[in-house]
Amino acid sequence: MSFQKKLFTSSAAVLSLAFINGCSEKPQNTLENHMDEAAIITAEPDTIHPALWPEGKSGVVRDAAIEARIVVLLSEMTIEQKVGQLVQADIGSVTPDDIKKYRLGSILNGGSSGPYGDDRAAPSEWVRLADEFWEASMSEGVGTPIPIMWGIDAVHGHSNVVGATIFPHNIGLGAANDPALIERIGAATAKEVAATGIDWTFAPTLAVVRDDRWGRTYESYSEDPKIVKAYAGAMVRGIQGKPGSKEFLDGNHVIATAKHFLADGGTKGGKDQGDAIISELELRDIHAQGYLSAIDAGAQTAMASFSSWRGQKMHGNRALLNDVLFGRLGFDGLVVGDWNGHGKLDGCVNDDCPAAFKAGVDIYMAPDSWKGIYETALAAVKSGDISGARLDEGVARILRVKLQAGLFEKGKPSTRPLAGHAEIMGSDAHRAIAREAVRESLVLLKNN
Repeated sequence: MSFQKKLFTSSAAVLSLAFINGCSEKPQNTLENHMDEAAIITAEPDTIHPALWPEGKSGVVRDAAIEARIVVLLSEMTIEQKVGQLVQADIGSVTPDDIKKYRLGSILNGGSSGPYGDDRAAPSEWVRLADEFWEASMSEGVGTPIPIMWGIDAVHGHSNVVGATIFPHNIGLGAANDPALIERIGAATAKEVAATGIDWTFAPTLAVVRDDRWGRTYESYSEDPKIVKAYAGAMVRGIQGKPGSKEFLDGNHVIATAKHFLADGGTKGGKDQGDAIISELELRDIHAQGYLSAIDAGAQTAMASFSSWRGQKMHGNRALLNDVLFGRLGFDGLVVGDWNGHGKLDGCVNDDCPAAFKAGVDIYMAPDSWKGIYETALAAVKSGDISGARLDEGVARILRVKLQAGLFEKGKPSTRPLAGHAEIMGSDAHRAIAREAVRESLVLLKNN
């Protein structure tokens, strides 16, 4: 039974509204007519009203020098190179030679894609492959060289790498109710990711689970949005470092991802990749709470959810991805899709989906469909289906993250401070944090 259901009595409707509005600071209603929020939403239940959402701000202040550099880079890049930045391929389906030809902006590895086909590869092999992809992205030949970035699911430790420190899953960490511990876990994970030459982790997951039948319930910190909100900013600061400080995205830190936007934990019946048939108030006051603190902590990327809100897939929901996430919540990073998630939109397939990019997804996560999505996106740009302005907007967001992460200056992965230091993986200090987390996550159940 969910936390929300436990609170309900016969006055369910009244208590529901009280719970939803009481779990966070109520956003200021900026609509000129000051209509009652509930009345607005009742009149248009399937419409997003950005003015009802809180005004947030990224913890990372834009740097004038970086913005000027983005303008120069955009002027130097070819259309083909710009489209390449929008595409992310899995290392099991792409080679460094492909990067030289297509100039893809990023790569990832799924749980079964280890370096050179070896899921049990040593940290040194991860660094070696990272070097090969970086060198390919920086080779001469097609436009201005742009460094590639590598993303991985280090969601409870760097769990794809043998010997890494493994922390409790989110459901256990949430039981600890200790944001300071979460920040230390993020920092430890970031160091182990950096030790393998990787730039980016697809974490933290900010789902607020509402139905325990959901098969990914263990990925949610809590069904209480206040806990998720407290943890989100802490984990992002641990992974990336504190915005405005010298540690921010330095050699000890990597890029974080707030995911999955939005309401992946609120689908009807707990169905994975299902439909969150809930009100906009519930969407805002329950499921968006973690994003407020993640954005305030300077989260550089957000990942779109496989799921839908009231029948519309998130990968195609421009009102939420653009008008709310960027326009109201103040996010100032890039949006990456989930594993071929764009292909689930109506009228789309895995290798052809201009609609997702037009809706606000900046990077297609196209692990095995990358070549097709590159070709169809390029054709859409050349035909005008994807406008030049939207193309430059998406590429600028990607470049901004890369520049803020210092990827142009850090050099190839093996030259970075922690790269190749196998002793960091599973170190005594990190395992001590993991053991502390296990102790704090223990819950005593009483059978009444």
